[in-house]
Amino acid sequence: MRVKGAVGFSAQWMTVLCIASFCGGLLFTNRRMWNTPEEKDVIRPHENNLNHDHQLHVVSEIQCDPKPKPISGQSSSKDILGEVSKTHHAIRILDKTISSLEMELAATRAAQVTKFIGSPIDKPVGESIDGRQKAFVVIGINTAFSSRKRRDSVRETWMPTGDNIKKLEQEKGIVVRFVIGHSATPGGILDRAIEAEDAQHGDFVRLDHVEGYHELSAKTKAYFATAVSKWDADFYMKVDDDVHVNLGMLATTLARHRSKPRVYIGCMKSGPVLAQKGVKYHEPEYWKFGEEGNKYFRHATGQIYGISKDLATYISINQPILHRYANEDVSLGAWFIGLDVEHIDDRSLCCGTPPDCEWKAQAGNVCVASFDWTCSGICKSVERIKDVHQRCGEGDDAVWSSNAFL
Repeated sequence: MRVKGAVGFSAQWMTVLCIASFCGGLLFTNRRMWNTPEEKDVIRPHENNLNHDHQLHVVSEIQCDPKPKPISGQSSSKDILGEVSKTHHAIRILDKTISSLEMELAATRAAQVTKFIGSPIDKPVGESIDGRQKAFVVIGINTAFSSRKRRDSVRETWMPTGDNIKKLEQEKGIVVRFVIGHSATPGGILDRAIEAEDAQHGDFVRLDHVEGYHELSAKTKAYFATAVSKWDADFYMKVDDDVHVNLGMLATTLARHRSKPRVYIGCMKSGPVLAQKGVKYHEPEYWKFGEEGNKYFRHATGQIYGISKDLATYISINQPILHRYANEDVSLGAWFIGLDVEHIDDRSLCCGTPPDCEWKAQAGNVCVASFDWTCSGICKSVERIKDVHQRCGEGDDAVWSSNAFL
């Protein structure tokens, strides 16, 4: 009895306890579900460590980068400066390339001239070969836009005019031309005036050069290069437009040196190097000539001088690298320093005006050229050159009757 009653009691209470446990568990579970935070609000220890490491890595990149990124404004300025530097470098390389090509082209032309033309004595004067006319001497008269009266006075005295210009070239191989470049405004009134004058007289050579008193050295290079490209001559002379010249005596004098290579002829001098600014013939590069008070090396005075074919060709080929000093005659002398050149000091190329040249002519020593040293030419040449021509001239027929240079 007691056993059954006990067993039955226990089974009932077990059922009640199970139900109560189930309800209690359900209630507890629901409470946990409602109080559980969202996933995004949960902070896990390992994720916190990862975020901290990432922040440290970013900070270390900012603070420890040996090449910090510049601000946009600084970056733009540096980029511009870099591009400018690259452009300047490219321009320098291009200049060197152009200079080299010019020299190679001139050398090739010179080689072709030597190959096809040969010795200057082999071809008759006046004959055109390889686009260049054969001549004995080319005389370039340096002139300026403002020197119309000087040019007319030269035409009225020692320079051939009209048909005699071509006749002298064809029969004697003597070419005489006024030499001038262009104005700073091409096609302007100055250039048109020269074109009209040339159309009237036909005695100009125009250079690819901008005229200017301080550009005489550049003009000299341009003249010799242009003359070599137009005429195959034995000699090339430069004369100022206020100098009197006896063409027959000049040709005879040059003929004595025709067989010599690399001839540089004129009245050689060695003047002082003027370091003081503001004085005439000031030399800005005076320090290159040694101590103060030194003199220049020997060179021909600028009023009149001549060079042989080899030297004119040398200038034509090397003109891009020939240094120009302030004074034209110094520049020419400097170009031949270090070369195997024969300097011929002929004082008949620098006689004084009457009575000097007149006395010499009466003694049988007719001068090649006459001028006044004090004026670096004939003083007041427009008014006086006719008198010099009458008293010191060789005679109008002298150049036509002489055959010493043919």
